[in-house]
Amino acid sequence: MMTNERQVVLVGGGITKFSSNRVDASVRDLVVEAVITAVSDANINLQDIEHGLTSYESDHFNRQMTLGAILHDHIGLTPKPNLRVEGGGATGALALRTAYAYVKSGLCDSILVYGGETNGKSVTSATAQQFFALSSDADWEMMVGGTYTAYYAAMIREHMRLYGTTEAQFAQVAVKNRRNAQFNPIAQKPMDLTVEDVLNSTPIAEPYKLLDCSLLSDGAAAVILATEAWAEQHAAYWQNRPPIYFAGTGCGTDTMRLGDRPFPYPGLAHFRGKREAAQQAYKMAGISDPLQQIDVAELYDSYSGVELQAYEELDFCKYGEGGTAAADGRFDLGGTLPVNTSGGLLG
Repeated sequence: MMTNERQVVLVGGGITKFSSNRVDASVRDLVVEAVITAVSDANINLQDIEHGLTSYESDHFNRQMTLGAILHDHIGLTPKPNLRVEGGGATGALALRTAYAYVKSGLCDSILVYGGETNGKSVTSATAQQFFALSSDADWEMMVGGTYTAYYAAMIREHMRLYGTTEAQFAQVAVKNRRNAQFNPIAQKPMDLTVEDVLNSTPIAEPYKLLDCSLLSDGAAAVILATEAWAEQHAAYWQNRPPIYFAGTGCGTDTMRLGDRPFPYPGLAHFRGKREAAQQAYKMAGISDPLQQIDVAELYDSYSGVELQAYEELDFCKYGEGGTAAADGRFDLGGTLPVNTSGGLLG
């Protein structure tokens, strides 16, 4: 559990509108928009920030190596230090974890964490699938036609075999998240759907349909992490706001090649790395009963079934109960633990 020594706090944040094609903005423009919003939210001077951290998944979409250094220069933080963090779909979370470690360890007292992508406008959906496939083992999986849509489809198919999970149950996740997006003015694609709409949409990689799949987006976000002492000195709004403490973080891994994962656990149906990360974060934050101690959760939902499987790995329900919990509305707005109230990646 965290102690009071050198606590890390969230000072401010900014996020852009997400779109399939922000024709008005390049990735540089999007990052500037998010950073300006974060600095304004914190009411600080950008030049008081001591460190930068750039977060984006792939160099391919923007056809630019060392984009982190370029963005750091573009927002006006040179010659201060900067680093770039990348970890596939976990890139954003790893960026926050790394920034926390930098502040907690004393390498800096404040850090601007920002990320931007233009996956929507940069390439076609088919090319995007090829780029994302490069995040897998290019020697052993991509060469036989592996894509992340296929990998995730195989994982939810195994979940269906083991636990009787149905397509209608994980379709409910897509319905929920796109419905939640209707209350988020910066969401990309809010929709009022039914389960039947999802089930009748175009098949992509069985059992996933088009509306089970997340979106390619243009957008950016930024947050400022700092010590509480730095925030008190530099952020004009700090004394007038409830403090937001960085309570816990965790990180887990698994074999990159699905076929190398041991059976019966995690096999194909479970995300062992996700469970490992959650257990570390819970321990650090002093959480023993996440369903009762957490008020709202934002979970990775690249596909509807991925969120359903995450319910189980994060101990929001028991193994095999994710489908029932989704269908029962346990994680809807007004439910026991609302999940992805923003609309998530699906919305």
